[in-house]
Amino acid sequence: MKWLPLLMRFLALWPLPILRALGWLLGHALFVLAHSRRHIVRVNLRVCFPQLSAWQRGHMARRHFVVLAQSLLDRAWLWHGSVDVLRRRLTVKGDLSPLQGAQPVVMLAPHFVGMDAGGTVLTLLQGVAMASIYTRQRHPVLDEWVRQGRNRSGRIKLFFRQQGVKQIVSGLREGDKLYLLPDMDFGREDSVFVPFYGVQAATVPSLSRFARLGRAQVLTAATRLTPQGYCLEVGPVWPDFPTPDSQADAAQMNRALQAVIDTMPEQYYWVHKRFKTRPEGEPGFY
Repeated sequence: MKWLPLLMRFLALWPLPILRALGWLLGHALFVLAHSRRHIVRVNLRVCFPQLSAWQRGHMARRHFVVLAQSLLDRAWLWHGSVDVLRRRLTVKGDLSPLQGAQPVVMLAPHFVGMDAGGTVLTLLQGVAMASIYTRQRHPVLDEWVRQGRNRSGRIKLFFRQQGVKQIVSGLREGDKLYLLPDMDFGREDSVFVPFYGVQAATVPSLSRFARLGRAQVLTAATRLTPQGYCLEVGPVWPDFPTPDSQADAAQMNRALQAVIDTMPEQYYWVHKRFKTRPEGEPGFY
């Protein structure tokens, strides 16, 4: 694993079309070889898009592995490329003024393949100082590389999940901009069951919790992989959010997430077991 940072520094020098072509080949190989992950993707797509034909879902699954592999290789230039390269390949759409003021903000930053590119856009190119919750990688070398890459700007406060919420809330009350990725199945504890594509899904209500405790505004920050690089799309501040009903807020979050997924369904992180935790008495999907 010690070779990984050196390999990525080397790949950072490659032209983007060649790197994306390599990602295309790698993605097709993973689709064939990664049997368990391919099964998870197919189950997720069948549950979420029953209106599509099996052929359409199969094409989407294969395309997902391609953009996933391309995004993994793109970390090379995202984390080791020059700022000039980043400026040519990274763009932003939407109103950034809420992220540049003193008001605390919680960004719903869903698990699209471009999520790390979105963080780079904000911190390195737009100068936004922000906070995020970090899950340690299993291998120490990989962990160090990921942490250094995500914080190459020096403008990110990384909180570890096991530290709890106190420090995060304190930071928000001081004006932090929290880049939050709450759209995964973290188990039954602290989750509520609300619809995601019409299916009950264990959903952590952390978006409304942090907004309420931190007295913060909420907006969506989703990053789209494009032929030229990535585009961070920042949505407007959500009106009347949070509400006193955390379950209704979680359902609203999932509806907002679905709306963005529908614009780029192959780019969502379908390799995650989103429906792993089921309501009592329901059989598992995987």
